[in-house]
Amino acid sequence: MPPKAKITKEMILHTALQITRETGFEAVNARRIAGKLQCSTRPIFTCYQNMDELKRGFLAFAYEYYEGYVARYRGHAPANPCLLLPLSYIRFAREEPNLFQLLFINDMDLKMTGPGDFYKEPDNEKRARLFSQATGIGWERAKVIFLDLFLYTHGIAVLTATKKLRLGGEDAEKMVSHFLSAFLGREKPARQGAPGPDLGEAGKELK
Repeated sequence: MPPKAKITKEMILHTALQITRETGFEAVNARRIAGKLQCSTRPIFTCYQNMDELKRGFLAFAYEYYEGYVARYRGHAPANPCLLLPLSYIRFAREEPNLFQLLFINDMDLKMTGPGDFYKEPDNEKRARLFSQATGIGWERAKVIFLDLFLYTHGIAVLTATKKLRLGGEDAEKMVSHFLSAFLGREKPARQGAPGPDLGEAGKELK
């Protein structure tokens, strides 16, 4: 008989991803993973001390999957780079509802008691600065608008992932575009006579 294939962490994580995408992370347990891999639970607890350690590893793995999704979305992203993150976020919620709920509802690592808490996350501050550069809006105002854009987008995405809202890609783009245009339009009086925003390098970074 040929030797049995060695069970690796990567195999376990890919199997957990498959189960999560199909039925949700609540269905992920050692016995279910073992059944998919056609092995006992022993190899799983050789790779991981317990299910808590596996979950921590899987959350990082699932977030990498999301980042890859956003990277692939760039190929058919809208012309306005400021819409890339909002629209890819909503589309991910529509196409991968179980993963979205795990990453951005149940285990979202964001505790906000005030608007400023949003920017305690370094990635959020970096994205807001790029948003400021891309739109030509000052940093303090850009922070406010970027947070409002996130909260609006997150609301749509949560409703989409939980099947409370059915929104096609074109409709989502129109809604987010109108929302963003309304906020940016308020800044025009303060910037009259100034050249239009240059989306060059900053726009590329937002992607």
